[in-house]
Amino acid sequence: MAENKDINRIKVVLAEKKRTNKWLAEQLHKDPATVSKWCTNSAQPGLETLVEIAKVLDVELSDLLNAIKK
Repeated sequence: MAENKDINRIKVVLAEKKRTNKWLAEQLHKDPATVSKWCTNSAQPGLETLVEIAKVLDVELSDLLNAIKK
């Protein structure tokens, strides 16, 4: 069974950019609760949404993801 790991780095990148969950939710026209779930890694955005987040934050898509090592 897969462990609940930190798959995305959205929270970290938001902090680096000095932006809030609420700001990101407004930019993406998403519910702030949804963005909060992404930031705590209790839910994951779809690939298209990740691309949109990368554009809004002006970062590479890979910057939003943690490396997965076996």
